[in-house]
Amino acid sequence: MKVLKKFTPSKLSGRPAPRWIPQAMLGKMPEAGQSLGKVGPLEVRLSNGAKELKQSQRLRYEVFYEEMSAIADAQTQLSRLDRDSYDEICDHLLVVDHNSQVRNKPFSKLKPQIVGTYRLLRQELAQLNGGFYTAGEFDIQGILDRHSDLNFMELGRSCVLKPYRTKKTVELLWHGIWSYVLMHNVDVMIGCASIEGTDPDLLSEQLSFLHHFASAPEEWHVSALPDQYVEMNRIAKDQVDQRAALRSLPPLIKGYLRLGAFIGNGAVVDHQFGTTDVLIIMPVSKLNSRYVNYYGQDASRYSS
Repeated sequence: MKVLKKFTPSKLSGRPAPRWIPQAMLGKMPEAGQSLGKVGPLEVRLSNGAKELKQSQRLRYEVFYEEMSAIADAQTQLSRLDRDSYDEICDHLLVVDHNSQVRNKPFSKLKPQIVGTYRLLRQELAQLNGGFYTAGEFDIQGILDRHSDLNFMELGRSCVLKPYRTKKTVELLWHGIWSYVLMHNVDVMIGCASIEGTDPDLLSEQLSFLHHFASAPEEWHVSALPDQYVEMNRIAKDQVDQRAALRSLPPLIKGYLRLGAFIGNGAVVDHQFGTTDVLIIMPVSKLNSRYVNYYGQDASRYSS
């Protein structure tokens, strides 16, 4: 039962999530390059333009294609960049290490190394540019219509260099996301989260655990697109080894669950990236109060 309780989402101290910009943030709407927080030599901020976007794409290539099992097409292999058309309309959250100065080109100026990144897409921009990336795998139009009074944001392309995959870096990234959520009055976060591997039978315990113990309630129900749908209910609920399943889940998905995320219905196999994707749904009003209080209702924990 302790495993289940650990992932039971709770509301923000019994109150709806704030849909305003905290007093401390008035006049501080995020701009390109703006710092959102620091801890030691690490800083989380927004990308300041095309050069840093390219560096984050290079970081994504290193993690997804060189370290993991994504399959690069000829253009991606030649450029050594992970990029798509969504990059141009997203904000890119970066973690930089001021103690690790690098040159991006020979003889160029030394600059702090980018060691982590997250891609953020606001609904207003998605609607002007063909919709969310997530809609290519999951039928999200239903919840967008049912909750048309709420403001959605998509999280994607999360990656951190291996030496920096520490609690400190992850906390700083989430501090940046929480700051951004408050600044833009975001009500709901969605996005695809990946489990490495493309054989659902080998992922039966993880998928079944998510299906039985983290499925979205009816008001947030979303299914994978019919032509890509992979059944997640592969093992009976009473046969799932909850602790083993939890241990085997990627840290990012475990982090989402701790925050109070729901999981959509059905998974999708992404052969290009060598993963099986599940849908994450995080209404801000249902985020775990423990974590909201940790980062601060006004995102003040790591404020610059």
